[in-house]
Amino acid sequence: MPALVDTHCHLDAPEFARDAMDVRQRARAAGVRHCVIPAVEAANFDTVRALARATGDSHALGIHPLFTPSAREDDLALLDRALAHHAGDPDLVAVGEIGLDFFVPGLDPARQEHFLREQLLLARRHRLPVILHVRRSADRLLKHLREIPVTGIAHAFNGSEQQARQFIDLGFKLGFGGAVTYDRALQLRRLAAALPLSSLVLETDAPDIPPHWLYRTAAERADGGAQGRNEPGELPAIAEVVARLRGMPVDELAHATTANAVAALPRLQPLLAQR
Repeated sequence: MPALVDTHCHLDAPEFARDAMDVRQRARAAGVRHCVIPAVEAANFDTVRALARATGDSHALGIHPLFTPSAREDDLALLDRALAHHAGDPDLVAVGEIGLDFFVPGLDPARQEHFLREQLLLARRHRLPVILHVRRSADRLLKHLREIPVTGIAHAFNGSEQQARQFIDLGFKLGFGGAVTYDRALQLRRLAAALPLSSLVLETDAPDIPPHWLYRTAAERADGGAQGRNEPGELPAIAEVVARLRGMPVDELAHATTANAVAALPRLQPLLAQR
């Protein structure tokens, strides 16, 4: 299989604290040529930058909607300064992970939208694409994107076909990962099969969103079974599922999704050319 790009992988997560480099090496041996490591809060900007440099990958800087309750206005200024200071860093490829989450209870929608809009404006100012968190929030995100046009990736997309095509019309690629491997994910699997090939990118969101072969039910966990940790090395098997759904060779899917990743995040081009 040709080399794959994992467009969304949290290698800096606590789950990888002890073995991040081993995890990355396993992924590389499996055929994952490159990972994009997005930040989730100002406190891990330096961490993702250093990790991307150590692993030969790339990173994005942003404030995740789940971290908006603890985020401060100063964090937006810090992000602005970081994007300016590291503008020449070839490993900085996007503003992200940013977006809206209307699924998790207790989050202030207005506060989320404030941080989203400010970060969209920063992406435009620094001429960078964005990596979007879209959870039960597609229509609202689309509204903001029409008002503040940017492009990039709608990560872990799980909306309707109409919403998918609106994101595509605005210049976005859609991220597909472990969720598409579940037989019961009928709508998502239909999207993976029917949307234009030019709109798809692959991701793991490791350590989250494990593919079905790693998932353990609550009952299984109660019996002592551990939830399988998702890793970027699972990407080739996820690619095989998407290829089957589309009825196409997995090599062809790998070529196309890598090209799509570069189209969404243009700074990947020289990184992939030299590695």
